[in-house]
Amino acid sequence: MIKQTKKQMLMLAAIASIGLSAPSAYAQVKDVVVDGKGEVPYVIDARNVVARSGTGLCWRTGYWSPAAASTAMAGQFPVGCECDSDIVAKDKCVAPVAAAKPAPAPAPKPTADKIKLAADALFDFDKATLKPEGRAKLDDLAAKSKQLKLEVILAVGHTDRLGSDAYNQKLSERRAAAVKTYLVSKGVEANRVYTEGKGEKQPVTGNKCDNIKNRKALIECLQPDRRVEVEVIGSK
Repeated sequence: MIKQTKKQMLMLAAIASIGLSAPSAYAQVKDVVVDGKGEVPYVIDARNVVARSGTGLCWRTGYWSPAAASTAMAGQFPVGCECDSDIVAKDKCVAPVAAAKPAPAPAPKPTADKIKLAADALFDFDKATLKPEGRAKLDDLAAKSKQLKLEVILAVGHTDRLGSDAYNQKLSERRAAAVKTYLVSKGVEANRVYTEGKGEKQPVTGNKCDNIKNRKALIECLQPDRRVEVEVIGSK
């Protein structure tokens, strides 16, 4: 079931007010109606219509990812075909054409290889500078991506809980950007790499460090939270 949050409703109200003043050129933007099953990676209204900005761009939620945009459906096609057509594989957005001859073999489907890079091999505490071990892991990732018909690489940065929310959000974004910069330096196309920062919102340590009072020991315990997760989507 789709979850409508108060934040999303406020966003929709804001979008509606923007839409009233938008140029008439955008008034005829096609409504994208989602099926209403599972997590939808875009903000929707009570009619299950994807909310758009005044310039016709779809508003993403915190659940958005290239994979989610390619799997949540809006009728016959994934919702991302209308909202992020440069990301969703083209073969997913075209209706099959009947032919007298036998249909050709289907194009290979994109494959997802999700890699979690170890925090202590990527960044020191409160840093966004790649360590040598981190660069070695990204060298391997860049080499593997060249063996695929690359669709997209998504780098999501994370931090531990030490520090303010605002500071950690910026730090997570800088870590993700550092990964993108390095991958581009190794030959990955810049427009194939998308970055996002989650701050301290998605820790993996749970509550196992809660009773540690010594700061140095706490920093060491929270190392797994200081990470960048890289998702590679492509086809062989």
